[in-house]
Amino acid sequence: MLRHPGNTNLHLYRQPTYRGLSLMVGKGPFVEEYLFRLLRVIELALAQYPRVMAFRVDLNLPKDIDLSNYADTNKVISRFIESFGSKIEHHRSQLREQKKDTRSCRVRYAWAREVGMKGRPHYHLVFLLNHDAYHRPGRLQSTRRNLVARLQEAWASALRLSVDQVGGLVNITDDATYRIYRDVPDGKMDELPELFLRSSYLCKGATKSYGDNHHGFGSSRG
Repeated sequence: MLRHPGNTNLHLYRQPTYRGLSLMVGKGPFVEEYLFRLLRVIELALAQYPRVMAFRVDLNLPKDIDLSNYADTNKVISRFIESFGSKIEHHRSQLREQKKDTRSCRVRYAWAREVGMKGRPHYHLVFLLNHDAYHRPGRLQSTRRNLVARLQEAWASALRLSVDQVGGLVNITDDATYRIYRDVPDGKMDELPELFLRSSYLCKGATKSYGDNHHGFGSSRG
């Protein structure tokens, strides 16, 4: 199997499907190790929760603000995920204390770091949450403190900026929310194939940068 020219520890994958699931062929070739980890994250989420809500998110860096050097490293995505996870756990703790909802919600995810034509990095992510705890990410225009608001707060925290300064930098792509089931109920459409197809974009071999402690892909482990 052909090794990735930018990282010889990785292998390029050129087939139209992976373990029976379709890929975004026009974006290939893909990194086999990334496809394995993406599918593993999905499997672990379904092993813990019978119903999972998954959604895609894109993160951009501001163009007109001078950021600290660490914003150009993987530290920024680690801080973002840690902050978002903490906000979800805090929300679940509040609901338990108020005896409104005792359901747990572990945050599982996969992310890809890409570098654009002008050398600016940006991130693509997929999050997987307990569907019985969160049904949808919400809308940016909503006055409620929904998941989108928490994502914006987490990105602001990761960049050490105010929430106002990250306006427009957190994007939930159109039709990017999927509901998948451990056992698909009668009359329900299995959205796992579409989720994996859409998320395979994160696993493409192109536009990723390696070296200087950069990673092109990351995911939750447990």
